[in-house]
Amino acid sequence: MAKLGFLKAVFSLLAVPAGAAAAQGLPPGEDGAVARLNASPRHGEWVTFDAGAGDSVKAWVVYPERSDKAPVVVVIHEIFGLTDWIRSVTDQLAAEGFIAIAPDLLTGKGPNGGGTSSVDRQGAVALIQGLKPEEVQRRLRAAAEYAMAQPAALRVAGSVGFCWGGSTSFAFATTWPGLKAAAVYYGTPPADSAMARIAAPVYGFYGGDDARVTSTVEPARAAMRRAGKRYEPHVYDGAGHGFLRDQAGRNGANLRAAQAAWPATVRFLRQALGG
Repeated sequence: MAKLGFLKAVFSLLAVPAGAAAAQGLPPGEDGAVARLNASPRHGEWVTFDAGAGDSVKAWVVYPERSDKAPVVVVIHEIFGLTDWIRSVTDQLAAEGFIAIAPDLLTGKGPNGGGTSSVDRQGAVALIQGLKPEEVQRRLRAAAEYAMAQPAALRVAGSVGFCWGGSTSFAFATTWPGLKAAAVYYGTPPADSAMARIAAPVYGFYGGDDARVTSTVEPARAAMRRAGKRYEPHVYDGAGHGFLRDQAGRNGANLRAAQAAWPATVRFLRQALGG
């Protein structure tokens, strides 16, 4: 009977679909975001921090379960604002050992001074298009400073952004010399002239079938090389724009891209930020 039970356990493991085990360590796709948040054992909370210039910003912060201090990662949302999916990515970063903070960069921009939750998806897109880059960068710096000031935090921070947030993460590296790492998911680069100000290493993650963005990769690589900066792009064949959120898309190519990109992101952040 014991032998039969052992064989059943072996066959059950063999029956797991390919890639399922690896996917356990990924952020969920968009459809699984709320369930992941509800099941998370980690402490996540809404906070409001002082962003300077008489401004305050709402953010979602998740803390890792660890006995020592943790580095900080600023999570920069897509053009759709601070969604449940971005919150679930923030939770996954905490699972990886980081204090992760996702500021709602639409705070105060919606109806009656609301943020992302005050508008629908298209409303969020419209509001994002009206943001001033200098205000966005000030808010990101303030988010990092807020998180690094927490008793459980190390005073070191990186960023990761998606789509519009990917471009913004790359830009963050040009505006804040204190940033130690910038991860860019399917976002376009800053102007070549701005790259000279970058102090942090930049890693990029792109879908091979996202030509609008991916066509900028080689020019960015050349410009970063001329500026003497570290830029390591990764392009995944067959994957589309937004592959980490849309893991079920493109006949498995998006999931394969996510399974390669996310572990590489975590390794990069750990190497650059320590902790």
